[in-house]
Amino acid sequence: MKNSEIVINIIGGGLAGSEAANYLANKGYKIKLYERRPLVDDEAHVTSKMGELVCSNSLKNKKLDNACGLLKEEINRLGSLIMEASRVSEVPSGDALAVDRNVFADYIDNKIRNNPNIEVINEDVNDIFEGYTIIATGPLTSKSLLEKISDITGKDVYGFYDASAPIIYKDSIDFSKVFMKDRYDHENDGSYINCGMNKDEYLNFYNNLITAKKAHLHEIDKDYFEGCLPIEVIASRGVDTLRFGPLKPVGLNNEDKEYYAVVQLRQDDLIGEFYNMVGFQTNLTYGEQKRVFSLIPGLENAKFARYGLMHRNSYLFSPIVLNDDLSLKANNNVFIAGQLSGVEGYVESAATGLLAAIYLDLRLKDKPFKALSFNTVLGALVRYITHTGKNNFQPMNANFGIIYGANRSDKSKVIDRSLKDIEAFKSYIND
Repeated sequence: MKNSEIVINIIGGGLAGSEAANYLANKGYKIKLYERRPLVDDEAHVTSKMGELVCSNSLKNKKLDNACGLLKEEINRLGSLIMEASRVSEVPSGDALAVDRNVFADYIDNKIRNNPNIEVINEDVNDIFEGYTIIATGPLTSKSLLEKISDITGKDVYGFYDASAPIIYKDSIDFSKVFMKDRYDHENDGSYINCGMNKDEYLNFYNNLITAKKAHLHEIDKDYFEGCLPIEVIASRGVDTLRFGPLKPVGLNNEDKEYYAVVQLRQDDLIGEFYNMVGFQTNLTYGEQKRVFSLIPGLENAKFARYGLMHRNSYLFSPIVLNDDLSLKANNNVFIAGQLSGVEGYVESAATGLLAAIYLDLRLKDKPFKALSFNTVLGALVRYITHTGKNNFQPMNANFGIIYGANRSDKSKVIDRSLKDIEAFKSYIND
């Protein structure tokens, strides 16, 4: 059967779904991409664009000696759509790859909607289709679809709470009280706006933060993901916790002036009109965000383009329910990608969407399954979620700890092995 005669269903137009749709459509398959926005307001997305970033605008570190940086290079070599989008939407952010979220989503949306092999269908899918399907509905998967997956797998779906940070209008910041600088260990100096605090200012902010009113969470479960804790939760663990976390002042002296704590703001768009409060994911009510965050020097009159908010992230118990190729053990025509598969992070989510598409393409071409090398970050990540932690599985993001021996090896050797194996894998899938 010709590729053009094969129809593949992809549910979800986020990063993972967009990656999968783009890859398979470019291979000639006919794609039906189901996206429930704008029919359904999930209370997290702002637009109906494919690939919209909900939380931060940062894709994390871009250096190869960082695991997420290396992961980005791996998927870039495999033809990643989000890496294409990042190249046209990048904003200054030191060693981090940060993007203008609107330009980024516009690029992905246009690529998807203008591909003749992709049919975008606005529908809230509550069942699983017959035939080949990739489910990439992300952390906000509907309750009815989660129940259907649970019925098929015989396992409950798990979840935790995630949060996004506020975004501030640059022209509302008092620049007489802030300074531009990266930390001293970054190559590109001056990408961040820094709000320095003395001890009294910090303690006043801290005391107001830990007593501020929080928004109501509807579900009983109040679990949080440790990699993206609300700032008020971090603060509740001790008066100095923030100063050794997102507000650490190390390397942020200003004209030899040392600070007790520093709040950093990162550019959120290409023009530089909006700035994101780094590490300020929060579940405070909107009124309390305005009151408490206005106590930060330079932000007394800050205007918020978007307040922080929280949402529930759902994920499968992947070591029990997924095969090595990211298909369901109970129905191997159905693949799971993105955060629903148990990875955490933008790049990680997109990467699993791309890899699920690659594995499905191999199957449809009747080529023997070949797992991506565990020497790569992506291969090790998928190995982790499909085999590790059967008794206590938790979502995982890119890190060198999941690559055997990586933390005991010279990073240049780890990088060389990864990219060599990526090129070998690329040759195999394209042969």
